[in-house]
Amino acid sequence: MLIYVCSSSHGFGHAARDAAVLQQLRRLRPDWRLVMSSMVSSGFLSLLLGDGGIEQRPCRWDVGMVQADALGSDPSATLIALAELDARLPAQVQSEVNWVREQGLPVLILGDIPPAAALLAEALDAPLVWMSNFGWDAIYRPFGGVFELMAERAQAAYRCGQLLLRCPFDLVMDWGLPEQRLDLVCSSPRALPEVLQALLAGLDSPIIQVGFGGMGLELDPQLFAHWPDHHFLMASPPDPKTCARLAGTSNLTLLPAGVRPLDAFPLCERHIGKPGFSTFCEALSLDLGLHVVERRDFAEVSALMNGLTRHGRHRLLSRDQLMGGDWQLDQPLLHAKAEPLSPGGALQAAEQLIQVGDQLCN
Repeated sequence: MLIYVCSSSHGFGHAARDAAVLQQLRRLRPDWRLVMSSMVSSGFLSLLLGDGGIEQRPCRWDVGMVQADALGSDPSATLIALAELDARLPAQVQSEVNWVREQGLPVLILGDIPPAAALLAEALDAPLVWMSNFGWDAIYRPFGGVFELMAERAQAAYRCGQLLLRCPFDLVMDWGLPEQRLDLVCSSPRALPEVLQALLAGLDSPIIQVGFGGMGLELDPQLFAHWPDHHFLMASPPDPKTCARLAGTSNLTLLPAGVRPLDAFPLCERHIGKPGFSTFCEALSLDLGLHVVERRDFAEVSALMNGLTRHGRHRLLSRDQLMGGDWQLDQPLLHAKAEPLSPGGALQAAEQLIQVGDQLCN
């Protein structure tokens, strides 16, 4: 059996949850071939997957929304990128159809959530399962104008599947498909390098992780001086100059290569960042407090924030508070209004895919 995942290249969150599901599939069905298809960098995918046996295919299946920065979208650039994608998709679909057929295996397509996954499934006459907490139809529609057409196209593609695996923090996905609701979809922490583990274990200060997803967000190193009694962790920025500026900050440690932010969560008290599906799932699965910076131009955010206030300990920050160093780390976290969510969504998704795959093979 071949499982081919069309994973969104919009950001790292889709890749993180897809990797979590593939890890469970690898454990349950080691005889199956698993393929992750995305334009997220191969190195980062390898870090997420943690298994060289899961194959990678570098393909861009969607645009999502082009980001102005970690907290804002660029609608004009998004429309340009969508037109460019439309021009490239026919050749890419044909190329991947040819490759899949060469493998000589029954195939199941998992889409998270590029509408073009429907084109690939149709060309292969293969079953298609969607997994997400939203579709691009719900993200595009509020922008109006030409985005209305993009939303209609996306919704038509989503109606072509056989099953929707509905993740938490979800928007309306009225696609007319059978559904299975999932718990939190995330991986588990891995062991930290011994040197980093010893460093963090020896600290007397509360450990706070700061992260804004794959794009990151440049912060003035002086902001950390507002909180001298706290120690901060951040993923190393890709820009060497930014790394050099941050490296001299006494109460900040940059995570070394090969360490995911998730791996350090068990040693942290709180996380400062943007609203993000995978960060929320990972943090809530470990009861980590979240300081979340507001964002208003992306429809998913309302569902994320509603879920956070219901199920997680949190505080809300404005962008001005973030950039001014008013991080409220001396304030108590607001308690959740409802029971915590279970972290078993990746296993549930894998089991559903196995059911569909076994039906296909029998």
